[in-house]
Amino acid sequence: MISTKDLIKKRVLIIGSNGMLGQRLTEYFIKKNKFEIFCCSAEDESFYPDVEYKKINLAEKKDVKNLLRHFYPDVIINAAAYTNVDGCETNKELAWNINVLGVGYLAQFSRAFQSHLIHISSDYVFDGKNGPYTEKDIPNPISYYGRSKLASENVLKGSGSKYTIIRTNVLYGPAKFGRPDFVKWVVGSLKEGKEINIVTDQINNPTYLDDLVFAIGKIIELNKEGLYNIGGPEFLSRYDFTLRIARFFNLNKSLVNPILTGELKQPAPRPLKSGLITLKAETELSYKPHSIEESLLLMQKELNF
Repeated sequence: MISTKDLIKKRVLIIGSNGMLGQRLTEYFIKKNKFEIFCCSAEDESFYPDVEYKKINLAEKKDVKNLLRHFYPDVIINAAAYTNVDGCETNKELAWNINVLGVGYLAQFSRAFQSHLIHISSDYVFDGKNGPYTEKDIPNPISYYGRSKLASENVLKGSGSKYTIIRTNVLYGPAKFGRPDFVKWVVGSLKEGKEINIVTDQINNPTYLDDLVFAIGKIIELNKEGLYNIGGPEFLSRYDFTLRIARFFNLNKSLVNPILTGELKQPAPRPLKSGLITLKAETELSYKPHSIEESLLLMQKELNF
């Protein structure tokens, strides 16, 4: 016998639905019969015309309030952020408005509407001196982007709202629209015979998009709150990651030039020895991330490259 509870669809609001993660979240929830979804992003139109969509400016309190009042979500997934790390150094007000004020508005109204707010954060909340990091390690951001992401976490912790924070790093996967991720950029560049300079001193555990989507789905299913690290199973330098990509797609590895981060002279400092330990997610969410080769095979099949 089907209960009334089984017939009620959980209402999920995806903020930043046109981004890489937002696209995969949208596709994931479209396939799930027990969810009703509403999408929003900063762009005029959605990449998915059959999904209810609204353009939103997270930095406008009225926009956020009206959005939640219109849809009345059970769950809000905030996959939106100003993620241009160097841009954050010169556009501090914009970064703060989106990454901190916007999250504050979401927290305020999610509390009022009794919604569960799932917020995506970053390993950039750490200085990268002693990684990889657990959820219990003390943050110490070294860039304005990192400071804004840590501030957004602190806003949530003091908001009184029901929240889950997910820290992740180096997202890649088969998102079909928008700018290419790191994997697609590497493949595209090497196929065109371009030399690329890749740093050898930045260590991470790159995160396959669909693994992150799975974790978000489990957080909703199990009604988990608090802080979780989500990342891949392998810790390696960006240079070694690039060589693995080149090897998998049978591309010319000699076009990949090893350099140090300091040679790039970027406006924002980067955490070097970073990455995120995912034991808590593995234990509490049954999180089992794909290996790099497994994820590249999935991307190859879906994107035909």
